Order: sequence, then C-alpha cells, then structure tokens
Amino acid sequence: MYEMTRRAFVATAAILASTAKPNLGFAQAPAQETQPPAAAPAPAAPAPEPTPPTPPAGTAGQFKQPPLPFQEGDLMPFIGPRTVALHYRRHHASYYNNLNIITKDTKYAAMNLEQVVVEGNKDTDKRFFNNAGQALNHELYWEMLKPGGAKAPSGRLAQLIYDNFGSLADLKTKMVTSASNVFGSGWTWLEQSGSKLSIVNTLGGDSPLTSGKNGLLGVDVWEHAYYLDYENRRPEHVKALLDNLVNWDVVASRLKA
Repeated sequence: MYEMTRRAFVATAAILASTAKPNLGFAQAPAQETQPPAAAPAPAAPAPEPTPPTPPAGTAGQFKQPPLPFQEGDLMPFIGPRTVALHYRRHHASYYNNLNIITKDTKYAAMNLEQVVVEGNKDTDKRFFNNAGQALNHELYWEMLKPGGAKAPSGRLAQLIYDNFGSLADLKTKMVTSASNVFGSGWTWLEQSGSKLSIVNTLGGDSPLTSGKNGLLGVDVWEHAYYLDYENRRPEHVKALLDNLVNWDVVASRLKA
C-alpha cells in the first residue's frame, strides 16, 4: 500500500511540473518612470540701454556751449547716439568748463573763442589755446553735421572743389587718406585761402585759424569721435561721415570772398 502511494505521488508531481506555466513576472524589469519634457528656458531679458553720460559740473563764466543742432540719434547709422552723447556732453562740455575756470581774472575773460585761440597760441601756457581751440573746433564740427542740408556742394563751393581737386569724389578720397595719416589725435580740414582750397591736418586743438586760413570743413579724428562705432577703423568712419553726414549748405556758408 505504501509503495503504491509513493509511486502515485511521484508520478503526480512529475505531471504537475511538466504542465505548469512559468511565471516570468519576476524577471521583467520594472517600468521606468516617465519624466515630463523639460520646459524651454525663458528668453534672456534684453540688456538695458546704457545711461547717457551726464555733463561735467558747469562753471559760471562767459564761455557757453551751444546746444546741438540735432538730436543725439539723428546721425544714425553712421554715428551712434552714445558716441554723440559722450562726445558732446563730456568731451566738448569739458572745454568750456575748463576755460571758465582758467580764464577767470585774466585778459582772456573778455575775449571770444576766436580771440582766445589766436592769443592763446602765443602764450607759453597752452591751456588757454588747447581748450579754446577744442571748444571752437567742435562748434564748427557739430554745425557741419546738422541734418537736412545739401548732400553735395553747389554754386561757388562746387566750382572751387572742381578747380582745386577735379571732383568731389577726389576731394573725399584725399581727405580720407589725409585723416588716416594723423598720428594720434587731431583734425583734418578743408581750408580756404581766397580761391585756393587745401586739405591740412592739425594736432590737438589746432585749426586753420592759427595760420590765417579759413576752415570750411573739419573732421575730428580723436578716438572719442568714432571708436564706439568703428573701433580703430578711422578711414571707414571718415568716409561714412563725408559721404552721408556733411551738410554742404553749412560748408558753403563759411566761404569768404
């Protein structure tokens, strides 16, 4: 009886083992947790516009800086508003401020800018000449860039340019070349002496006035006039100015008999 029961048990267990289906659930890798897509980064906020420079503290005196004959952004895209602001509010303004300080109780206090330039050029103290020269040069410069005038010379000025240079294009080319050769800081001028027009370079605050000539057109080649817009590409700046910004009506109005 025992033997029969044992054989029956073994046979039954074998049958069960061969017919049972394996449970593979324990071998399956757990499902990975789904991550939501990463949100796109927020766009960077635009950089704030630079704060325009403030002029130096003014000093009471007779030398007054004239207002700009245009808005600071009117020379775009050839000269940017930040360049104009720094040039006019800081550099140009400082010359009047300095003049009012150094000329107090001197003979220069009763003179106009032209007289200070001429007399100061004879003085061993060059502060009077340097500051008056730069103040005057910049007055001529800003006035010459006033928008709205003729983009090419006409009348007597056009004839003088033709007689002395052959064409306006030749005049511009020679001025760009001349301005490129100024070593350091200074100005490149179209000057008049009677019917003779010439291109000359001056250093610092000098101008044709000190040699008895008439400055018709002056290009500032100090770096503060162009570096923010053109870096060290001075010829590119001078060409852009001559081609696009010169008010030839103003230049013509400076002609002398």
